[in-house]
Amino acid sequence: METERKEMSASIGILILRLGTGGYLITHGWGKLEMLLAGGAEKFGDPIGLGSTLSLALVTTSEFLCAMLIILGLATRLAAVPVVITMTVAAFVIHARDPWTMEAAANAFFSGASKTWFSKEPALLYLIPFLSLVFTGGGKLSLDRLLSIHWNRRHAMDQRRFERAEKSRAA
Repeated sequence: METERKEMSASIGILILRLGTGGYLITHGWGKLEMLLAGGAEKFGDPIGLGSTLSLALVTTSEFLCAMLIILGLATRLAAVPVVITMTVAAFVIHARDPWTMEAAANAFFSGASKTWFSKEPALLYLIPFLSLVFTGGGKLSLDRLLSIHWNRRHAMDQRRFERAEKSRAA
């Protein structure tokens, strides 16, 4: 009983993590989806040499489609991997020369030492929870779990049918 309660508490925490981070990430992906559909890929960067159209398509897939799958808890571990890659590129390639924190970036901006206040921090704040989801999966409150239960029941029924057929053949 105590174990079930702890497992459910952990699953509620994972659900909150999925809904919160996935929901926020979709807002970034939506703008990129609009840009992609409007043919605005030339305005998008090419941080790792794949071309701006492919880069935009991959980031849109990561920030919109994968975020949607994560919210639903469908293929959670797999869907979190592109997000982790996207945020790693954002933090360490796109923002390679930017400060680690928004505070340091703001201080540099307001002191005149920098023309922007970009930092690695936003990308890292997405990277960390999505990396966690790669390891935890969607939890009990996810479509992954629902499909797993359905699959296991169906597999068990098929196994019982197979065993009965084997017994009747042997008899």
